[in-house]
Amino acid sequence: MRMNTPKILVFAGSTRTGSYNKRLAHVAADAARTAGAEVTFLDLRDLPLPLFDEDFETEHGLPDNAKKLKALFRDHDGFIIAAPEYNSSITAVLKNAIDWASRSETDDEPALSAYRGKTAALLSASPGALGGMRGLVHLRAILGNIGVIVLPDQVALPKAYEAFDAAGQLKEERPAKQVGALAQGLVSFLKKHLS
Repeated sequence: MRMNTPKILVFAGSTRTGSYNKRLAHVAADAARTAGAEVTFLDLRDLPLPLFDEDFETEHGLPDNAKKLKALFRDHDGFIIAAPEYNSSITAVLKNAIDWASRSETDDEPALSAYRGKTAALLSASPGALGGMRGLVHLRAILGNIGVIVLPDQVALPKAYEAFDAAGQLKEERPAKQVGALAQGLVSFLKKHLS
């Protein structure tokens, strides 16, 4: 096993400007850095992808942005994902990114190479009272089925429209501590398994 600083990729399942989940992802990224990780923040808007379509894949191959996404996933030990809830599930943009990154580029590439052996921590923000928790149930199942270890703790932030200050930080101490503990938990888990 290698001795190293954990590398964590942080992203939100939203491309919307002003997304609550992007704000929450930035808070989590800062917390992971404070906990001792090397952190990369990814905005899925920067890697636009067509809707997953096997006919498209057969004709054109894996899109360049899917290759870039896979490379980012493979290059990091863990993920922090802030996932909005749409109609009690995850967003189309997040599911599409997960699906494209699950595809093999060559016949001899191991299945799900971007996911197997990775560890994820999940959180969500929502204007509603449940904080996006129903979507996290689906995301947890998807990631677990493709070989990602998903930590049991998660953060669901309700009433997100009043949770952040003008600088994008959480106003209340309790959710800020919860996000900090989630990031610390992922960093600690990765350090144990990378040493």
